[in-house]
Amino acid sequence: MNATRTIPVRVARVESVTQDVRRFTLECASGGRLPAYSAGSHVVVTMRGKERIWRNAYSLTTPAGARDAWQIMVRRVPQSRGGSAFMHSEVREGSDLEISMPSNFFPIARRGAKHVMIAGGIGLTPFLSMLPELAQTGARVEMHLCCRPEDEASFSELIARRMTGTTGGIGIYTDLCDASERFGAMLAAQPAGTHLYTCGPEGLMSGVASTARALGWPASHFHQESFGGGSHGAPFTAVLAQSGRAVRVRSDESLLEALEREGVDAPYMCRGGACGTCSLDVLEGEPDHRDFCLSESERATGRQMLPCVSRARGERLVLNI
Repeated sequence: MNATRTIPVRVARVESVTQDVRRFTLECASGGRLPAYSAGSHVVVTMRGKERIWRNAYSLTTPAGARDAWQIMVRRVPQSRGGSAFMHSEVREGSDLEISMPSNFFPIARRGAKHVMIAGGIGLTPFLSMLPELAQTGARVEMHLCCRPEDEASFSELIARRMTGTTGGIGIYTDLCDASERFGAMLAAQPAGTHLYTCGPEGLMSGVASTARALGWPASHFHQESFGGGSHGAPFTAVLAQSGRAVRVRSDESLLEALEREGVDAPYMCRGGACGTCSLDVLEGEPDHRDFCLSESERATGRQMLPCVSRARGERLVLNI
């Protein structure tokens, strides 16, 4: 399904969290209450610029019970494809936006004996709605954050306020370090039944994933979230086999965005390569897989791809749409 049902919202407040991270408080434009959602959920924000439309997924950072107003946090990325720049330069208090209904592909494993969370930079955001819920139950939690030195104070405060009531600790790291070196001993020491969650840059998440696999962590106890920051790259052409149309995918847009630009009704939900909703069949060409959904065997066949994040390794792909 497409995330076609949208909620009109008004920006009630814009605050600077760090030099390049802003927090946006969103209220229902009609004055009513917002829908309920579960901790770890995100919404897709539609941003209508003068020449193009962006749709970016952002985690909801308010506790899951909040229905009067929701908050999201957006870092302005230097190499932004345009969405984060639009949020920082064009969206102000009083601005109207459209958001999708909340979706959750990164829920809390409620039966977990313990929860270890590893975030990189703005990858902290999904945990901000999860920590208060875990605190209410007195859960055992470890929160580890890798961030830039200039973000440490603000991000530490955000975490500390939400950790009150949990049994566990906080680790903040501002120096560069290999994931295995940083987290190997910690992950090896976790008790049975612990669940591991990561969100952040691809390098951090792949490093944590490799370390966890090497230590024998079961796949069912390991959870990742990504919002497709690496979906840009070299331009290529996507040929739509059922109509014969050729769609040129620019370097600053994803294949999914290019299809939407051309009026193709392409399905999506997470837009970050996590849910598989947008999966397309590939008839010719080699996909450059960047998702967190397809198995290694599915990737090896080259017959499927997730257009929200993945691209072509060559100049052309033929898709069965």
